[in-house]
Amino acid sequence: MSGNPTIVLVHGAFADSSGFNAVVKRLVADGYPVVAAPNPLRGLAFDAANVKALLDSIEGPIVLVGHSYGGAVISAAAEGNANVKALVYLAAFVPETGESAQALVERFPGSTVGESLKPVPLPDGQVDLYIDPKVFHPHFAADVSAEEAALYSITQRPATGSALGETAAGPQAWHTIPSYNLISGADRIIPPATQEFMAQRSGAKTQVVEGASHMVFVSRPGATVALIETAAQEQVLAR
Repeated sequence: MSGNPTIVLVHGAFADSSGFNAVVKRLVADGYPVVAAPNPLRGLAFDAANVKALLDSIEGPIVLVGHSYGGAVISAAAEGNANVKALVYLAAFVPETGESAQALVERFPGSTVGESLKPVPLPDGQVDLYIDPKVFHPHFAADVSAEEAALYSITQRPATGSALGETAAGPQAWHTIPSYNLISGADRIIPPATQEFMAQRSGAKTQVVEGASHMVFVSRPGATVALIETAAQEQVLAR
């Protein structure tokens, strides 16, 4: 297909862009240009500014996709960019101005993230947070094979504690850009109730993937791609 929008994928905390490999393969095979954005995971405003700069370099329409903490990043990064035609949230934070990932994850019971974190103090006084590899599989990626989950636990990238605690500032793009939300029904990081609250508040077109872990884009690449392509079809190709 010609004239397809560029799909920009933004990973969250405790992950990197390699988790999107199966999704990327499907999107490329279907004729979509794809960019996997490096998310610094250093601070929400800082991370959003980096993704915003990348978006500014892309010509033509964009469907912007964020997983987990990456959802908070895309909500800020897309603001004011007329090329971003749709936002797709994958088991993601969709904050309102003044809300942090940390506050949202605590809004409803069921998250294991607090007990899963392994802190590493940094020389500048910051703290890097990792998911303890011992619990990465059951808490973060329960529906991914043990072997695959072990690899993701080894290659995960940390987020600073301040990034997860930083509140969203300024207008959030989901107020003005159509959004789509893939909810992972067995998520032990962001409780499904929290995801449903944020999706409903944002007016997103929502799909629940029953039994899916927080790594829904790894375990269910077909459902992930289907929602991304629905956003592309409805917000770009049908117009």
